[in-house]
Amino acid sequence: MAMIEVMPDPTSIRVPAGPACSIARTMSLVGQPWTVLILRDLFNGIRRFDELAAHLGIARNVLSRRLAGLVDSGLAERVEYRQPGRRTRHEYRLTAAGWDLRPVLLALMAFGDAHLAGDAGPPVLLRHQGCGGSVGVRLECSAGHRIEPGDRLRPGPGTHGPVTA
Repeated sequence: MAMIEVMPDPTSIRVPAGPACSIARTMSLVGQPWTVLILRDLFNGIRRFDELAAHLGIARNVLSRRLAGLVDSGLAERVEYRQPGRRTRHEYRLTAAGWDLRPVLLALMAFGDAHLAGDAGPPVLLRHQGCGGSVGVRLECSAGHRIEPGDRLRPGPGTHGPVTA
């Protein structure tokens, strides 16, 4: 006889609140206006301050603060470069932790493509360089089963202090 796991009533599920929540922690790093778009450009190879400012149309003081925040949080690093006859300048490169945010940006892109693109379709198509197949973000468990809308979250070992429903 197979065992069936009964999920508790969704209103009784407790997840961490505040700083114990992994989503809240991540949003403290990337949740400020412009930060996700700066990350998008860094993913796409735009690394120099002037190029980022021009591509985004962002105020230089805002860009400076957001880049400093990405560096301070360990998501990007500041690397010196120098063109012949010019002063030393800096460019910004994603760290391994920064690259780990790529699925987050791809998920945001997929949502926008599915729900906000309109009749013209998505503005960008991401293809695998090796085979040309379309790239997408999949939610699945460690055994390879697809995560469905009814699947629930459970508190993990890092849950401490107050929780909310």
